Amino acid sequence: MSFSSQGFSSDIVRALTECGYEKLTPIQQQAIPHIRRGEDILAHAQTGTGKTAAFSLPILQQLLDNPKPRSKANVRALILAPARELADQIANNIESYSKYTDVSVAAVYGGAKMSSQERKLQAGVDVLVATPGRLIEHLELGNVSLANLEVLVFDEADRMLDMGFIGAIRSIMNGLSAHPQTLLFSATSSAQMNALAQDYLRKPKRIIVNAENSTASTVAHVVYPIEEERKRELLSELIGKKNWKQVLVFVNYKETANEVVKELKLDGIKAVLCHGDKAQSARRRALDEFKTGKARVLVATDVAARGLDIQGLPHVVNYDMPFLAEDYVHRIGRTGRAGQQGHAVSFVSRKEELTLVQVEKLIQQRIRRVVLDGYEPESRDALLVKMHSKPAYKNRQGRTNNANESNAESQSSAEGRVRLMRALKRRSKK
Repeated sequence: MSFSSQGFSSDIVRALTECGYEKLTPIQQQAIPHIRRGEDILAHAQTGTGKTAAFSLPILQQLLDNPKPRSKANVRALILAPARELADQIANNIESYSKYTDVSVAAVYGGAKMSSQERKLQAGVDVLVATPGRLIEHLELGNVSLANLEVLVFDEADRMLDMGFIGAIRSIMNGLSAHPQTLLFSATSSAQMNALAQDYLRKPKRIIVNAENSTASTVAHVVYPIEEERKRELLSELIGKKNWKQVLVFVNYKETANEVVKELKLDGIKAVLCHGDKAQSARRRALDEFKTGKARVLVATDVAARGLDIQGLPHVVNYDMPFLAEDYVHRIGRTGRAGQQGHAVSFVSRKEELTLVQVEKLIQQRIRRVVLDGYEPESRDALLVKMHSKPAYKNRQGRTNNANESNAESQSSAEGRVRLMRALKRRSKK
């Protein structure tokens, strides 16, 4: 099915052709007709399935069909995203789709100067992409008005809830004078997200492209059981022996990221960092080096890597297993995109076996295990038997959102929660 068959303007179709878009993806085929009819939708789709085009193209066409003069600070369409990288990526995509139209697009997020963002908003914009925290700042300063908002999109809604943005989201929604068409997109599902949809969506059309919490069929999964202290050694060996050219490595801590990059460089492997302590400009520079092949490895924490779009990325490595099983779905969603083959590798120490079991339960798939000679973990079978016999294993739950977390991006991230837990443990020992 072609984009021209959906009634998009010739200017949009021309831009899509230049972007290399030929046929609609499944999420686009299902979502675009409902959005064109003005219906609210609740869509479950994995990353890399084309969901940005699925919601942005109908919005652009709606703006073109109903042209209105821009007015000070006014916004016609708002797209909320959980992280600055994702917001920037979405805005860039929409600018590409609308390059032959006069639709104005702006992005506002933390880590960038308020003054430059304020100047963009003064004349009013047709499409605004924002992170919740920074949007509230601009609303409080009167830099932006949602009084005439026509369309509202939540992209990666599950990630916004995980990051503690529920308070900010409700504050934004409660400040709306009218009810815009509302579109909610998510890769995973949770009770809190369903409650959000129930509160703010009107008779939504539910769209499920793949089974909820599933992973792309184009991704091959493998697990390497290993002792924690030997992970860095194994990572260097796999990259070297298998001649991996482009590898995105996920870790749970900034300190770990620094150590891994240092180790890789000692082994002659060019690696760059992407975590919360790095300035936005440094993170963008690291990503550019990785995309262009100047760096072979990008080591990132979850908070810094959300929304990264790297075309044709062949390898994702979970150096640390994620804190939440749902985060596994988001991490490996960086590879195997747009029908291409991807490779998801996980290093699992003995203390991470329970997380692996939760991941397999979530994605309903048994992951192949490979034990490399010389890297065999000790007493793994005994640990598994002991673990499965514990009541905590049977009763363990997956995602647990905290609605009372801070709305600030840096404080509501998984890294912030881990630092808090560490501090509490230190106090208890004193």
